[in-house]
Amino acid sequence: MAVRNESGVTEFILLGLSNTPELQIVFFVVFLIVYLFTIAGNALIMVTIYMRSNLHSPMYFFLSNLSFLDVCHSTVTVPKALVNSLSQSKTISFNECMAQLFFFHFIAGAECFHLSLMAYDRYVAILNPLRYTTIMSRRACLYLVFSTWVGGFVHSLTQTLLTLQLPFCGPNEINHFCCDVLPLSLLACSSSDLNETVAMANNGSIVLFCFLVVFISYMYIISTVLQIRSAEGRQKAFSTCASHLLVVTLFFGPCVFIYMRPSVTFSADKMVSVFYTFLTPLLNPIIYTLRNEEVKKAMKTLRERKVSFPEIHIN
Repeated sequence: MAVRNESGVTEFILLGLSNTPELQIVFFVVFLIVYLFTIAGNALIMVTIYMRSNLHSPMYFFLSNLSFLDVCHSTVTVPKALVNSLSQSKTISFNECMAQLFFFHFIAGAECFHLSLMAYDRYVAILNPLRYTTIMSRRACLYLVFSTWVGGFVHSLTQTLLTLQLPFCGPNEINHFCCDVLPLSLLACSSSDLNETVAMANNGSIVLFCFLVVFISYMYIISTVLQIRSAEGRQKAFSTCASHLLVVTLFFGPCVFIYMRPSVTFSADKMVSVFYTFLTPLLNPIIYTLRNEEVKKAMKTLRERKVSFPEIHIN
């Protein structure tokens, strides 16, 4: 990803989480383990959904795509952070920094829209069960997922172009473990007020839209579920919805804290970013697996016998 650089800075230094060598080694070991488990957990969900025909439904198709997004989300920043934790230079070129910024917001934006899409899917499944397969057809699912990627691309392009407008003439030390809008704007040689306003408006509109979709969907869902006479039916519906709401909270909470405020640093910024970047992609497959009996049964079946790879069909 080649970008035009009119600033004097040709590279940045990522300070990371700590300058203490002992802590850097601890961070490397812990985050390497977390990253490997993130890849393995999300890959297991994707493979399980692909191989089990009883999971070839829109809900699990969206869950599989969420796992793919989580893998991409971690891979954009974590490997570089791991390398820098054991490196003396900790440098990243200007172009690499802008590329990391772009793909980080690209994947995060797509995941934001995708979580709203999953809320809409549950809304249709619970409020219109007889028309669910018609509304959420294979073509509709593909279009909806594609739209989340487009939304993430537009969001990321806006954030990246705004950052590229800032002049960087030094210093070049980023007080973070990755390239992001807030720490970069603090290094700008001129006022970044306009960029901050536009960036906050962009982030605010996306968060507000996604929040409204999730909130309205679940207001209708809860109202409908409470009318279900079967206790087992209510429990199953609430279990699925609770998993999704927990994932939404883990994702949107850090996003609001980091991106919905002016460029003022807080001591908790790095820890919130660590949770958002390292831990959330790890927790998502755990949350959905532990609370979803169908996925657990499918994984158990895969362990007990060999299963051929069927072709996926989304009704």
